[in-house]
Amino acid sequence: MAELPSKVHLASHPICLSIRGPSVYEDENQRTWLHLVMDTGGDLQVRLCQKDIPSGYIALTTSPMTSRPMPSWWMLHLGSQYLDSLGWFWSIVQHVKEDDMEEMILELMDDS
Repeated sequence: MAELPSKVHLASHPICLSIRGPSVYEDENQRTWLHLVMDTGGDLQVRLCQKDIPSGYIALTTSPMTSRPMPSWWMLHLGSQYLDSLGWFWSIVQHVKEDDMEEMILELMDDS
């Protein structure tokens, strides 16, 4: 019988995510995260997936189309949200690890 995927909600978030190339951020532990802007029909959300990318391949990744500039960094603020380089605050909608894939969804807060 096949094993069901194990989904774990994480409470420990990256402290800082800094841009390393189009669509690629790197955290304080040198782990790379691909980002995708999601159209939810309302609030702006960004999906970040932790994926190891060799440094030589970072420049080859493509940037998703968005009408808003993406920040050059996100810094963990008060443990449950991020402040970005543009002065916007983002709430952590979810941060999960399923099997070997870590995923975090951030949502731009209304007052940003």
